[in-house]
Amino acid sequence: MSEKILDGKKVANLIEKQVKDEVDSLIQETSVTPGLSTILVGENPGSKIYVNIKKKACNRVGINSELINLSDNLKEQELLAKIEELNDNPAIHGILVQLPLPPHIQLLNVFSAINPKKDVDCLHPINFGKLVIGKEDLVPCTPKGIVHLLEHYEIPITEQDTVIVNHSTILGKPLALMFLNRDATVSVAHIKTKNLKMVTKTADILIVGAGSPNLIKNDMIKENCVIVDAGISRIEGKIVGDVDFEGVLDKVRAITPVPGGVGPMTVACLLQNTIICYKNLSS
Repeated sequence: MSEKILDGKKVANLIEKQVKDEVDSLIQETSVTPGLSTILVGENPGSKIYVNIKKKACNRVGINSELINLSDNLKEQELLAKIEELNDNPAIHGILVQLPLPPHIQLLNVFSAINPKKDVDCLHPINFGKLVIGKEDLVPCTPKGIVHLLEHYEIPITEQDTVIVNHSTILGKPLALMFLNRDATVSVAHIKTKNLKMVTKTADILIVGAGSPNLIKNDMIKENCVIVDAGISRIEGKIVGDVDFEGVLDKVRAITPVPGGVGPMTVACLLQNTIICYKNLSS
């Protein structure tokens, strides 16, 4: 069984070590410590957990991490003003706005307000546009983590029929672009796709992030496929993904666990992106 597991935690630990070595070197050269600021709007329990995990990871590698917690009834202009303040702060090299945001706030306005050179999750239209034309300087953390994990385990992407069950701005769309940049054949589906089973059964590589526990069953996949489970839900106190892990295990070539798969890779790539932003600002 263990040979089928794509261990995101193990690979993330390797990335963290590389980032820590790089941070130590940069501080020695410049006497400036990389800084990441995370904006959390509201009291979403899940978001608070994610933010805390990211903060601990920053501490482990020597990145200064600050959390700005704002009320969920703030006006959009107040949030934009806070982002502008961080744009102008030379001690902050990366800005992360934790999603989701309250419905009265326009996401595009928020994404566009972040200095593209401090945009650690590739939300600014300029950075997303670069990804569209194949330039992968800054890319969203979760897609970057998924690609890195597959490459670490030497799972080929080129020429593979790939299905992504997610069409969000931070996962499905950028991941599709990254796979297209690597000459995969990509289909993008979502929770409202008609006859999802017919689509997922074509996948050599199946990536799922629908937020629907145990959505993908044994009869929905082809033999020897690779599954990346980017879903996360809590059922009766247990964290589960979008894939019936035990039900598909005998049929797959490789699969990510939940937890311990995509999540740690996302955090590790956030650290990497913070260093990229640091260097971009320095240049």
